[in-house]
Amino acid sequence: MHPFPLESLSSRVRLNQGPEMPVLGLGTFQSPPGSDTRRAVVGALKAGYRSIDTAAMYGNEADVGEAIRASGVPRSEVFVTTKLWHTDQGYESAKRACHRSLELLGFDYLDLYLIHWPRANSPSERIDSWRALEELKAEGVCRAVGVSNYAPRHLEELAAHSRLAPAVNQVELHPFVFDPDLLAACARWEIQVEAYSPLTRNRRLDDATVGDIARAHARTPAQVLIRWGLQHGVVEIPKSLRVERIRENAQVFDFQLTSDEMTRLDGLRDRKRVTQWDPAEIP
Repeated sequence: MHPFPLESLSSRVRLNQGPEMPVLGLGTFQSPPGSDTRRAVVGALKAGYRSIDTAAMYGNEADVGEAIRASGVPRSEVFVTTKLWHTDQGYESAKRACHRSLELLGFDYLDLYLIHWPRANSPSERIDSWRALEELKAEGVCRAVGVSNYAPRHLEELAAHSRLAPAVNQVELHPFVFDPDLLAACARWEIQVEAYSPLTRNRRLDDATVGDIARAHARTPAQVLIRWGLQHGVVEIPKSLRVERIRENAQVFDFQLTSDEMTRLDGLRDRKRVTQWDPAEIP
């Protein structure tokens, strides 16, 4: 069912632009600047994680960079992602924003740089941003570039005006926000789907179906949700500030959901977004 190996926390998937990306990483959305975020990142890396996701909008890039250096794990072993916020859309501003993120992180390259939202002053501004990302990749500043929160029509727009397909589309994805049409659109261009908020921001962890399946495997609801995404071939980046929870979230490689359990979880889809905005509504 899943197109990449699910052997351990070191499992990776090769992106369409070449680099290999860990299938499980640590998200840092709403991880505040300061010691808590640094402690979480160091704890994740010591637990074996090798992918850390941040963004300019999160305000914690400097802490993420500092924590990676403090962990003792070589920079070359850590897959680092950050993102272009929509207020920096445009060719020149996108390039400046990327270099500003690099300065805050304290690195000279990014493993993955994403356009955070398709929100822009115009479709042409979105295309200008992508042109900047293509050049940043060609210059070696970014090993891979991609998008986030892009609906199928945004991907169609990009395909009509670009030379390079995004390596990744990072979207909210879990059984309650599950869009097979989006997955199919990404598969068309061999774009790797990456799930943010795979744990529903803790809002649906008490769902009865999730709970039943978790008990059947002697697992937590969070582990079931993470495993569900992995078996759909989706890269997962659950967020937590608690090191014990970060370790627990990685214990998903020694069990497998059955086809029936996957179908039951797929059936939870209600087409309602947990986040405030639905990206599909962005013109």
